[in-house]
Amino acid sequence: MDCQLLMAALERSAQQFSVAACAASKNEVIQCLSREPVDVALISSDLEDGPLTGLHVLPDLQASYPKTPVVMLFDRWQDDLVVHAFRAGAKGVFCRSEKEIDMLWKCINAVHEGQVWANSRQLHLLLDSLRSAAPIRAASSPGMKLLTKRETHVADLVAEGLPNKAIALRLGISEHTVSNYLFRIYNKLGISNRVELVLHVMKDQEQPQAAGLRSEALPEQVKAVHC
Repeated sequence: MDCQLLMAALERSAQQFSVAACAASKNEVIQCLSREPVDVALISSDLEDGPLTGLHVLPDLQASYPKTPVVMLFDRWQDDLVVHAFRAGAKGVFCRSEKEIDMLWKCINAVHEGQVWANSRQLHLLLDSLRSAAPIRAASSPGMKLLTKRETHVADLVAEGLPNKAIALRLGISEHTVSNYLFRIYNKLGISNRVELVLHVMKDQEQPQAAGLRSEALPEQVKAVHC
């Protein structure tokens, strides 16, 4: 019923979404994605198979359909589940408790454009998670200092929420060149996706702020967050 209601709301929205399929179970989700290309998959964390089934299927979807960005839909916010969703490959998270349904349409559009959808608190959760986790590849890394000036510029633009096409226009280069830059950036930093890159940029920006911090608190600055 929830699936049908959401589909009806999508079709009535002013955004002119085209609903490719409606599925309620893990197998149905996989079957839908296998039939035709999907621009964005909006998947509930709980499917009819059981609680958190939608969350658990994320790694399989990312492995089989890496070009299909996923927005994970939660009934309520839980910090550990938000972190889990992004680690599993989600590009955005949204909660049914949001009062304005138009925010969901903005979320879908932002993720479709290659951006990450999360609020500032959730992004800081991911940053804390990255700090406490073991390095993905390198045992130790000087971080952003490994990057060239142009690679650093590309990383900053990613952290501002710009998709590859916008970055290419900003820098006067092709999207293919942007993809090549990102490949080298990921390889140097030992990461695998844009979310981790945003966290690396935030972490790098926080270091000089922390060095100059005394008794007063600095204003919170968050990039590449749409909320």
